[in-house]
Amino acid sequence: MHIAIDKAKALIEAHRYILSFRDRIVVVKVGGSIQDDDEKMRALLTDVSFMSAVGMRPVIVHGGGKSINRAMDDAGLRARFIQGRRYTDRQTLEIAERVLVREVNAGLVEQLNASGSRAVGLHSMGSCVLFAERLGLTGPDGAPVDLGYVGTIVDVNTVLLRALCDDGYIPVLAPVAVARQADEHGVWKLNVNADTAAGHVAAALRAEKLVVCSDTHGIRTDPSNADSYASSLTQRQIERMVESGVIGEGMLPKVEACLMAVRSGVPKAHIVDGRMQHSILLEIYTDAGIGTQITLE
Repeated sequence: MHIAIDKAKALIEAHRYILSFRDRIVVVKVGGSIQDDDEKMRALLTDVSFMSAVGMRPVIVHGGGKSINRAMDDAGLRARFIQGRRYTDRQTLEIAERVLVREVNAGLVEQLNASGSRAVGLHSMGSCVLFAERLGLTGPDGAPVDLGYVGTIVDVNTVLLRALCDDGYIPVLAPVAVARQADEHGVWKLNVNADTAAGHVAAALRAEKLVVCSDTHGIRTDPSNADSYASSLTQRQIERMVESGVIGEGMLPKVEACLMAVRSGVPKAHIVDGRMQHSILLEIYTDAGIGTQITLE
């Protein structure tokens, strides 16, 4: 009886959140080792299906770095990273696109549809909603850094995304974008960091939330203290943590994506541990929440 009462209390607590988030877009970025754990991935997608079933409009942006690394190993290629970004030559781009679209994206769409949702994959081999230009970086000496076919998002087809959401579909986006113009070899595709892509999508859609699901419980205020996770941080606090080195290279793309979103009008962004059971639902539908919440002020 006590278990049944606790379940009823949880439903009552969730009720007002369900009402307040009805028809609101929430962008969910899926990445990290959770994508290599079928059981945890299935559980997370079931939560996303629940969100859709109760009237929320989830949009998924996924990564797939570890799967790409394995495919490159099989091809006898070694992954190279420059300033935290994968160097992408033509062969690496072809492998990344194949893995992200035909394996990861297709698998996520299949699982969502099997759970009773209506999901649709959006990617560079079909209907693509991400458009990019070559990403230009500079090294410590100020010289330009060549990343190959790596892009930065310059436009998002929000008309298509909103139309799909309004019709009850769950868009699932692979982070390979269409280039604004082909290079001298006729290549029209660019590999994009998935965290960055999720931040751009949330910003363009003016989503209600951006939720980044990864391998961490949130942001630590002390990297050496495993219990120092912050429940809430502002833009200014995060900027100070980046300047002081508290937020390092691994967390930086996630933090930058969250800041991009809130600076563009997204009320809140969250970094949560996707390995934790029902982490998305706990963040959205409970008073306490989990992970680290990021706000503008």
